[in-house]
Amino acid sequence: MAVKLAVEGVGKDFLIPVLDRVSFTVEAGEFLCLLGPNGCGKTTLLRIIGGLEPATRGRVLLDGQPVVADRRHDRKVGVVFQEDRLLPWLSLRQNVALVLKPLGLSAREREAAATRHLRVAGLAGFEDYYPSRVSGGMRQRAAIARALSVEPDVLLMDEPFGALDAQNRRIMQNEVRRIWRETGRTILFVTHSIEEAVAIGTTLAMLSARPARIREMIKNDGRVERAKLIDDLNTLIMEEVERQQGGAK
Repeated sequence: MAVKLAVEGVGKDFLIPVLDRVSFTVEAGEFLCLLGPNGCGKTTLLRIIGGLEPATRGRVLLDGQPVVADRRHDRKVGVVFQEDRLLPWLSLRQNVALVLKPLGLSAREREAAATRHLRVAGLAGFEDYYPSRVSGGMRQRAAIARALSVEPDVLLMDEPFGALDAQNRRIMQNEVRRIWRETGRTILFVTHSIEEAVAIGTTLAMLSARPARIREMIKNDGRVERAKLIDDLNTLIMEEVERQQGGAK
C-alpha cells in the first residue's frame, strides 16, 4: 500500500526536549495507535502531524507534501480532541455544518453533508438535538462526524474517549472501528490505554519516555494472542516509566 503519512526525524523542544528524532510511516487506510508513558509527548506529536504546532526539527509529509504549521495545505486533516468542543447554542447538525462553511459549499450542501456524516456516526434521528440534550458518547459521535465531514485525508484522534465511562468507552471503540471500516480513512489515535489500542489499532507505535523516540512499531494482525500482546506492551511501558523516573533523579 502507498505511504500516506511520513514523520521524519521530528523533534520538539519546550524548556526541555520532548520529542527526539521521531520517525515512522503510515500507510493509506491504516489505523495507527500512539502509545507511551504519561507526558512523553503523544499529544504534541499529534498536533505537529496535524499542522497545529510547529516542530523544532524534522518534518511531516502528507501524500509527499510537507505539513507546515499555520499554513494552508491542500490536504485535509480532521481532528477529534479529548473534549467534544461542540457549540452549545447550535444543534448537532449545525455544529457539523459550521466547519464546512470555509469550503465554499452552499447552505443546502453543508446541511446535506452534515446530515450524512451524522448518520455515518450513528446519530440518525438526533440531528436537531442540542449538545446539552444528548449523552457524552453521542457528543463525541458528533465530534467524529464533524471531523469526517471535511472528507479528511487523515483523521487524528487525541484520547477522544478518555472522559467516557467504561461501558460507553467500549461502545465507542466498536463504533470507531466500524466507521474506519466503512470510510477507509487513515486514522492516528492517541491513547494511554494499552487495552484500547490493542482492541482498535492495526498498528501500534510505542513511544519511549522523554525525550520520546519510537521504541517499537507492532503490527496488530492477530498473530500474537491479545493477552500476550497487552502483557508485552505493559512491560515496555513500565521499562520506560522506570527509565524516565531514573533520569529525573
